[in-house]
This record gives sequence, C-alpha cells and structure tokens, in this order.
Amino acid sequence: MRNLWDWSKAKVAAHAAAGPALAREVAGLWLEREEAVMGTAITVELWCDEREQGDSAIDAVMAEMHRIDRAMSPYKPDSELSRINRDAFGTPVPLSNEMFLLLVQAQRFAQFSGGAFDITYASAGCLYDYREGVLPDAASLERARAAIGWRGLELDARTRSVRFLREGMRIDLGGFAKGHAVDNAAQILARHGIHHAHVAAGGDSRVIGDKRGRPWTIGVRDPRRADRLVALLPLVDTAISTSGDYERYFERDGVRHHHIVDPATGTSPSAVHSVTVMAADGLTCEALSKTVFVLGVERGIALVESMEGADAIVVDAQGQLHMSSGMSAGRTPARH
Repeated sequence: MRNLWDWSKAKVAAHAAAGPALAREVAGLWLEREEAVMGTAITVELWCDEREQGDSAIDAVMAEMHRIDRAMSPYKPDSELSRINRDAFGTPVPLSNEMFLLLVQAQRFAQFSGGAFDITYASAGCLYDYREGVLPDAASLERARAAIGWRGLELDARTRSVRFLREGMRIDLGGFAKGHAVDNAAQILARHGIHHAHVAAGGDSRVIGDKRGRPWTIGVRDPRRADRLVALLPLVDTAISTSGDYERYFERDGVRHHHIVDPATGTSPSAVHSVTVMAADGLTCEALSKTVFVLGVERGIALVESMEGADAIVVDAQGQLHMSSGMSAGRTPARH
C-alpha cells in the first residue's frame, strides 16, 4: 500500500529538484489574508502572477466560507442545518444537493468508523456550554444519549430529504463543514489559476502545490503548550486536520470537558489529547481525526492504516507521540 506520507515525500523531492528552475521565475507575488468566519480564523496564502488575480481568488474563497457558514452554522436560526434540527423529527425535510451529499458522506464515515464518527453526537453536545462551563445533569444527558445514533438519521435519495427517527436528535457538521470548505476552496483556487497556496479553517487545512520550490511546513502544536510543537510536517498537495482537547473546553473537578464528544457516552474522551490526520481531502481528514480521538491510539491508528492514502499523529494523555507506520520515517520532530 502506498501511503500519503510516501507520496508526499516523493512530491517534495520532485519539487526540490525543480527548485533552481522555479527560482528563476521572478514575476508574481505572495498574498495573504485572514478573516473570522465559522467561529474560527480563515487564512489564505497564495502565489499569483498578478495582484488582481490573487485578490480575486482570495475574495472568492472568503465568499465561499461565508456561504457555507450561512448554510451550515447551528447558531444561525435561518441556516439549512438549523432548519433540519428544528423540523426533521418525524417529518422529511427537503435538502439542497450539497447538504444531502454531505450527509451521505457523514453516514458513510459513521458506518466505516463503527459509529465513532457520528454527527448526531450533537444531541448531547448541544447541552454543553464551554464558555460558561455548563454541564448537562445526569437525566438530561441520558435522554440525549438515547437520541444519538447514525442509524436514526434517515436519508431518502428519491426525495433528497432527511428525517430523524429519534426524538431529541440533532446534528452538527462542525469540523466536517470546515473540511468541506477547504476542499471547495482548493477547487476555487484552481479555477483562478492558483497553483501554490495554503488555506486553513481552524484545524483544517489544504496545501495546494508546493511553496515555490520547497514544501509547505505545517507545525503540529503541543496540546498542553501553545508555544511548542511536537512535529513539523513538510507537505505538498495534501489536506491535514488536527483535533485537540485544547480548542474549546472547561475543567471541573479535575476533568477536562471539551468539544469532541464520544457518541457512545455523550461525554468527552480522555485517552487522547490531540490527533492530526493527513489525507487527500479535508472531509476524510476531519472525519478520521475525530474518529481516532474517540477510538484511542491503538484502534484509531489501526483504522487509519486500513484506509489508502491516510496517515496520523496522535498525542496521548501521557503526552507520548504515536504515528501511523507511514509517518515513522518521514516525521521531523520539533520541541520548542
């Protein structure tokens, strides 16, 4: 099996060999922009032949990020996702083609992961308030757990609709929507003639091409020290996603309650502190990073290695670093 890391290293080597030729191309410039969308920082860095081309490409990416936020935010009452959560119990809700295909993909990942990835986790996840430090009481959590379960989400391809079979069920696309967004951004940039770029939406990123003769270098942060890295990854034409228990959380009685929820329990997994996954697309990266977080090191990495073209780095609860077999020869460690 040829894993993503071997493929990426080959791409890096090929681009490095072409470096002198690329260096002679002096026309063009780098542009970078950051905006707050989808509750996170959206950044775009790209090389363009002319400023007008680059600005137009970035404008199009940011417009797409806002469009996806309007459709898929659980916090906007008029979003398509909010309409689903409000109306889908017992009654089929017609969907846009985009939303239907995303839910189909989510269900496929749920089946592949044995339910470790499940967008209906939101039935319990919505009971937590990480800013205010609010936990659900035992009775509320038990009712919410009964609503969780991807098999209770019914998709009808004929009518392109969704129906919830369990009362109290909710869905949240969360990082899955961000993975979708960076995948769309890559397509948008390609249509604008951009061949070297990095797009990030929080923990989800896509690198397009190389960085003009050398790979893009993506750091994996230490989940307990924001000023330290546990790995530096040279990447070309790759998607990458990091899920960590340090993104949104609060602590109560020595327990960290964070935004990654185990669908089986309705509570936060504690065996892992962060998971970084590399794959060909953002949806796969996002789904796998959440899956590995829930399954833990051994089962999670085994699942990643069963998927063609994916690799993972996991920091466990003891701060130890674990990697899929494809990463072992290629990782550049960093502790600073």
